[in-house]
Amino acid sequence: MNAASPEKRSVVVTGMGVVCCVGCRVDHFWQAICNGQSGIRPLDRFDTSNHRIKNGGQAWSFTPPDDKIDLATAFALAASRQAMQNAGLDAAEFDSARAGVALATNFGAIETARAAFDQIRNDEYPISSLAFRGLCFQSTARAVASGLGLKGPVSSLSLSCASGNATIGYATDLIRLGRADVMLAGGFDAITEYAWAGLSALKTMTTKEIRPFDLNRSQTIFSEGAGLLLLEEQQHAQARGAPVLAEVAGHGMNNNGHHIAHPSPNGEGTALAMQMALADAGMNPDEIDHINAHGTGTKLNDSTETTAIKTVFGKRAYDIPVNAIKSMIGHVMGAASSVEAIASILSIRDGVIPPTIHYETADPECDLNYVPNSKIEKKVDAVLNNSAGIGGCNAVVIFRRCG
Repeated sequence: MNAASPEKRSVVVTGMGVVCCVGCRVDHFWQAICNGQSGIRPLDRFDTSNHRIKNGGQAWSFTPPDDKIDLATAFALAASRQAMQNAGLDAAEFDSARAGVALATNFGAIETARAAFDQIRNDEYPISSLAFRGLCFQSTARAVASGLGLKGPVSSLSLSCASGNATIGYATDLIRLGRADVMLAGGFDAITEYAWAGLSALKTMTTKEIRPFDLNRSQTIFSEGAGLLLLEEQQHAQARGAPVLAEVAGHGMNNNGHHIAHPSPNGEGTALAMQMALADAGMNPDEIDHINAHGTGTKLNDSTETTAIKTVFGKRAYDIPVNAIKSMIGHVMGAASSVEAIASILSIRDGVIPPTIHYETADPECDLNYVPNSKIEKKVDAVLNNSAGIGGCNAVVIFRRCG
């Protein structure tokens, strides 16, 4: 297929795949979060007796297909295959050299890497080739590309909790620029004892429920899984009669340049990223019907994100439904915003906005419409999906109804 000129290359979503604590298929995930079902409970993969935080979001129903594959890589492979199947895309329908992968992660294939370090520490030379591959952040992206026969651009990003949205924006630009026709984009991460110890050291996790935007919120809870989107150039998708779920209308990404862990004052970085996404989409704030918030349940994030939304949307901010599905699925680390992107697209498809559960007491600093505790039905033509990460990265993607 000849590449069209960049200005004519629109990018659409034709497939999605998810693995997380409330479901390992898109339909199971969607039903659970629309019903306000939480997947947070005591971890059982390792002994938590020496850990202060014992609750998390394991992918409870996931069965690894092969114990030789790192669990994090298994999540990414499973979600990628779902997305390809969901899109009805097989090898006969795309040029493999113009189909690529952009994955995001915080920890990568951490358990395989840990095994390699153990071998080194115990002087067990030579270490296995599998363990060595685990030391490379690119290993999962390569596994997905080779497993699905994708021979185009392959990249791994790590922008903390903004990683998933960042891959969607990056993959969108590759397609817009004519360097690919098909891209798998999204994030993945797994809970291991090593990762859990590190996350606990951040002191950002709560022993209670995640309560985004609630006055009594007391930090977040981390979880695991993967969220993958199959992005296609629109004409490529139309030529094969693909099911178009939404258009990637625009995206924005920046860095606060403020503090390693704290958001910038008044949410300036987040506000600018939202404005960048709107400008990229050629949209004005009045065209956004729903905001899927980063909504971590931490004091600083929720108040600054609320302020940023008011900065961008003005008085209309009070009329836009804003939700935080982390209240149900936890913070899926590198996959957080790509899983939330899937929820955003399903809101467009079904006209349903999932709730923010555990919302009981209003906070004067967080005074928007957070869709408390029960889903709402509303026609949704455009969703803005927010994400932010430790280190100050912000990434925003806007999805729009296509056609």
